[in-house]
Amino acid sequence: MSKVILHKLIKLEKEQTRRASINKLLTYNTGDIVHDKQLAFHKCNKRNRWVFGGNRSGKTECGAVEVVWWARGNHPYRENRSNTCGWVVSLSYEVQRDVAQAKILNYLNPEWISDIVMQQGRKGAPEYGIIDHIVIKNIYGGLSKIGFKSCDQGREKFQGASLDYVWFDEEPPFDIYEECRMRVLDRAGDVWGTMTPLKGLTWVYDEIYLNRTENPEVWHIHIEWADNPYLDKKEVSLLTSTMSGESVDARRFGHFQCDVGLVYPEFDMTVHVVEPFSVPYEWQDNISIDPGLNNPLACLFFAVDYDGNIYVVGEHYEAGRDIDYHSAKIFDLAESLGWHRDNRGRLMAIIDSAATQHTLASAKSVAELFYDKGIVVNTNVNKDMFSGIAKMKEYLKARPQRVFIFKNCSNLIRELKSYWWSKGDNPRKVDDHTLDAMRYYVMTKPSVAEGKIREVSEIEKDKVRLMRKQRAR
Repeated sequence: MSKVILHKLIKLEKEQTRRASINKLLTYNTGDIVHDKQLAFHKCNKRNRWVFGGNRSGKTECGAVEVVWWARGNHPYRENRSNTCGWVVSLSYEVQRDVAQAKILNYLNPEWISDIVMQQGRKGAPEYGIIDHIVIKNIYGGLSKIGFKSCDQGREKFQGASLDYVWFDEEPPFDIYEECRMRVLDRAGDVWGTMTPLKGLTWVYDEIYLNRTENPEVWHIHIEWADNPYLDKKEVSLLTSTMSGESVDARRFGHFQCDVGLVYPEFDMTVHVVEPFSVPYEWQDNISIDPGLNNPLACLFFAVDYDGNIYVVGEHYEAGRDIDYHSAKIFDLAESLGWHRDNRGRLMAIIDSAATQHTLASAKSVAELFYDKGIVVNTNVNKDMFSGIAKMKEYLKARPQRVFIFKNCSNLIRELKSYWWSKGDNPRKVDDHTLDAMRYYVMTKPSVAEGKIREVSEIEKDKVRLMRKQRAR
């Protein structure tokens, strides 16, 4: 290599280093800083995104970078807007200065800043004061505005503005969250939040984590210390060993906490929930029903592959309807799944043994009413609560995974995430209808340790391999 070429390469490397030092956003975007779960947040196209993360997990980092991308108009994964206006909402002005404001300044090249307006402190040293707003040069030639707000101002201070986005750094009061959603309404804007859930089962738990209203624009992800490759593993191990289980759950894993524990902490959205796919006919196994009239009736469709792995592939869940209605819905779901029937066109299912009882409303039992509608139900199920929960936990904690739930089974997913022990030895009898249906089914299956459910021919194996290849395309 000639000295001239070598000199040019050295000069180029120095220039790249210089640019990276003043443009940390470029370094982040090229993957030198961002980690996989931060990337998942940035790539998500939902309009209400939340990161639940432990302390030092990188959650605030991705929130701040998202703001700068929106202000500059150079978001690499979304359709960009020119001249955006948004808010960064912190719990207090002191927290704003020390956390969100500091992170944003860290990713702003000074050349991009057109103006800074201060509430407190000097414009020449904004990192030491409290910023009211920053005016940013947008790559389209215009100007964008990043405003800073504090929750302790009260809801009234959040009225009137029209915004493209709002970033909540930690959990805001619900009235401020609702007010900010109104601020982005006319511009079809985004809200996102980054938080460590230390306040228990607040509105965020219901509205975002469980998504009880099934808002299709709500999305969340958990980030923990192990996801951040820049944390020292020895320090993580040492700190974890000195903390209580509850503190570890919240401060390391970003999990919500209650006075009592979750029944199924083994459930992990990123592990057990999968996108729906067309399962082979031979995998179709059974239907399980937890009956209800005023309470919800829950019906789940189950498939099992040749290794004994369970797939929950369909769900019907509704309250306040009669057997005629539920039967029709179950048949509609079976039709959409191409579900097997007997030679008379009937569906087979298992059901809570209470379905054999007669009620004052009907001369026939629930089981008999289903039979009349073409659904033959087996009421001989093992309903033992603790054995069933233990069996469910066995399947959920197995690695490699043994239970896969289709993403469209939203009520089962919600109940798995929100099923808590009471102060006694029993789970709370709330939101457990799909869980009961799944428990009845799991109690009919072999234990995880028993492995395959039957021998499989080479032709069947080839068929499954082909199907998996098609899914991967």
